[in-house]
Amino acid sequence: MPPARPRHEPSPFTLIAERLWLDFVNTDDVRRGMRVDLLRDFDSLVRFLESSGVLDQERAAGMRRRAQQQPAGAAAALVDARRMRAALRALAERGANSEKIRWDALAEINRVLGRSAGTRRLETRADGSFTRAFVPTGDAFAGLIIPVVESAADSLIAGELSRVRRCGDHRCPRVFYDATRNGRRRWCDMATCGNRAKAARFRERERSVDDHSPATGPAGPPRRAR
Repeated sequence: MPPARPRHEPSPFTLIAERLWLDFVNTDDVRRGMRVDLLRDFDSLVRFLESSGVLDQERAAGMRRRAQQQPAGAAAALVDARRMRAALRALAERGANSEKIRWDALAEINRVLGRSAGTRRLETRADGSFTRAFVPTGDAFAGLIIPVVESAADSLIAGELSRVRRCGDHRCPRVFYDATRNGRRRWCDMATCGNRAKAARFRERERSVDDHSPATGPAGPPRRAR
């Protein structure tokens, strides 16, 4: 049994994409210049769904108990989640590049949407706000990522794919939905990539000023031409 996580441990997920399915895509991330899969195990998948509001604490705890009892089912659910993430990544990239959607991406979405029955209901969060929950009535493992896939389907129906962007930092793989009025959001997060770009522009300006400044030596500044 894996050790219990400390309650104060911060979430590894950066939920900045404005859409659940894009936050899910961003679990394939880059940290300190290295590609990192944040869905490293089944518990990480449950934790993402809990962090993003798909699962409440009680349901997340139930899925963890089920995973201990049925490790093969949990392992298969993780493989399936990563497969779906790859399909959604391809969908997001095509949206960001204004390319035509491939039918295989739609087939993957329909594969997941059609395989598990369940009920949908409104639930309240701790802060009093409302959320729509999906409760599988069949295989609980198979139904885990249904809300993620429904989020992608909702974006397609609403015609939102043209507003999907990739972070302006070429080293960052994150994608997001541009909800700004002028459609000019450039960075996944101003606190990270945005600030790095801002600092880089400042350093470049400083170098430019230094390169164009007149050199001074022991003899003093250069004389003016008469």
